[in-house]
Amino acid sequence: MREKRWRLQTANKDKAAALFKELKVHPVLCNILVQRGIETYEAAKRFFRPQLSDLHDPFLMKDMQRAVDRILHAFEQGEKILVFGDYDVDGTTAVACLYQFLKSIHPQTEFYIPHRYREGYGVSKAGIDFAADNKYNLIVSLDCGIKSVELIAYAKELCVDFIVCDHHLPDDVLPPAVAILNPKQKDCAYPYKELCGCGVGYKLITALCKALHLPDDTPHKYLDLVATAIAADIVPITGENRILAYYGLQKANRDPNFGIKALGFLSAFKKEFHITNLVFVIAPRVNAAGRMDDARKAVLMFVSETYEEALNWAEQLNDDNTNRREADTNITEEALTLLNDEVLIKRKSTVLYQPHWHKGVVGIVASRLIDHYYRPTIVLTQSGDYVAGSARSVSGFNVYEAIHQCKDLLLGYGGHFYAAGMTMEAGKVDDFSRKFEEVVEATIHPDLLVPEIVIDAEINFTDIKKSFYDILCQMEPFGPENMSPTFCARNVTNTGWSKIVKDVHLRFVVRQGHHTFTGIGFNMADKMPLLLSNHPFDLVFKIDENEFNGEKNLQLKVLDLRSSL
Repeated sequence: MREKRWRLQTANKDKAAALFKELKVHPVLCNILVQRGIETYEAAKRFFRPQLSDLHDPFLMKDMQRAVDRILHAFEQGEKILVFGDYDVDGTTAVACLYQFLKSIHPQTEFYIPHRYREGYGVSKAGIDFAADNKYNLIVSLDCGIKSVELIAYAKELCVDFIVCDHHLPDDVLPPAVAILNPKQKDCAYPYKELCGCGVGYKLITALCKALHLPDDTPHKYLDLVATAIAADIVPITGENRILAYYGLQKANRDPNFGIKALGFLSAFKKEFHITNLVFVIAPRVNAAGRMDDARKAVLMFVSETYEEALNWAEQLNDDNTNRREADTNITEEALTLLNDEVLIKRKSTVLYQPHWHKGVVGIVASRLIDHYYRPTIVLTQSGDYVAGSARSVSGFNVYEAIHQCKDLLLGYGGHFYAAGMTMEAGKVDDFSRKFEEVVEATIHPDLLVPEIVIDAEINFTDIKKSFYDILCQMEPFGPENMSPTFCARNVTNTGWSKIVKDVHLRFVVRQGHHTFTGIGFNMADKMPLLLSNHPFDLVFKIDENEFNGEKNLQLKVLDLRSSL
């Protein structure tokens, strides 16, 4: 198991002490809250008790009134409306929400999801032609469109209006749409900037509800889909996203969308949904539709009017996911075999190309390879006449910028700090691989090639009590900028009962002072010699609850350990 860097977070001691006086919860928890920007009783109250009433007025978003007016005009004139969205979780949930809402009021509404391989990402010419040919006067795009300047100009020539709902960073030149809803626009006064695409669509629904004088709780039926998009799109779970995710999880557990219920059933998921379950149980199955076949199935599942209908679509998504897993496993194994090469192992980056690899899983494979060789990684495959691929990065390294420096070898590229995509001519792969390695080698700090564990606080085993754990649970939903806290305990010893399980995992039974805890460390069997040395060690872990024979006990989910000496 690779050595990791440990980084212990610190908090302003005076602010943490002041918060402790107000909250009267464990000082360690006050430290963590201050680290996360929660410094007063009022801020803590908003954090621990999110309220839907704290969501911002949707009309604070630039162009919201214009968007609402254009949709109401379409209602009045009997115009046909096309709801257009990307093929990932954020896009398909966004389309499902807005399509269902508009259709319930205005039957002349349809939806369109571009085919990943025939049309590519975002607004497509084929989609615009479909709208024009079928006399759709208005397209509402979700989770895409902010960069589609030429295509939206083309739509305008065909007398098709656009409302763009997006959350990606706008360029200086904006598309000629009737309205652009994107809180990241420089001149948009909307207070919260980190909504996902489905979140922006949800704000449009709430604005339409206000304009139509519908009950305040009308949009709440879509909250579980919004929470799924927030989870899958890895946006910060702060501010409005935290409120939407908090209530979306409640709906997913009490009264789920038929599609979420069906996918949960097919995956044999029987527990309560948390953000992590939406990420690892629901999202891969939804994404699999677009990766392996056609993402329209995902929307049809989410908008199903009966559970039986949703289950039918969910079974198809589940099959797609099984195929996706098989492709991803096979390609990862092939890629690891290719990397078992003296020259490639010494590199600061990974670039691999095989023409037969499935385009739909190259991004996932890139992530898998980083688990083995922790460095910026690009996996390429044949796509029609060209080579296309996905890049994934390591914490702290801007892979998009590195690819940008190789742009003279590319036909096209796009993405962000940690993930990107690109296309190139087949003859340019070797040159690109060399150039990318040169860029990475010249710009990456050596520390970034060592995985980092961010530790929120040091604690003693005496601190780990049910009351402490209960407050930790109230910090959910967890996600970016509010991750599940990670702890460190010093000078821990083995009781002699720790053991290797299933050849690769480590079952811990460890002691600090008079307190003993059990724990599990996945794929940590190679750390057993340290336990057997009988020397004290430092332990990094999360606190978990284990249920066995109807009895619940706190346990440690161990992430790393090292000698205290």
